[in-house]
Amino acid sequence: MRPPRRLRWAWWLLAYASLGLGLLGMFLPVLPTVPFILLAAFAAARGSQRLHHRLLADPRFGPMIRDWQAGRTIRRRAKWMATWTMFASTLVLVAVVLATGSGRWWVVALPVACMAAVATWLWRRPEPPGGDG
Repeated sequence: MRPPRRLRWAWWLLAYASLGLGLLGMFLPVLPTVPFILLAAFAAARGSQRLHHRLLADPRFGPMIRDWQAGRTIRRRAKWMATWTMFASTLVLVAVVLATGSGRWWVVALPVACMAAVATWLWRRPEPPGGDG
């Protein structure tokens, strides 16, 4: 479904901004990659067919996007990678709070609670049929 021509620029902008954040998330453990790439694909389908086709053809992102579009599924390998990244982020948060001696437990508790909620949602998602490939 194509949006009206006057709104296509907003979808295009959202697609490229999300893609940029997703690419940053590959290097920054506190920034998630998968949700931003999925959002980029969603917005690109409405604002930039060229970007949408490039994302689907990409060897890293294409399978993840196709799995999501086909049945809202997430591969087990992606679940494990996300879980270990969140765990590493938690360790970094705890180390920073302990190193600074701030004693502000909520600085750790709030992001850890968010990551726990994301991990719970993530592991409740079905996996695609036919293995993890």
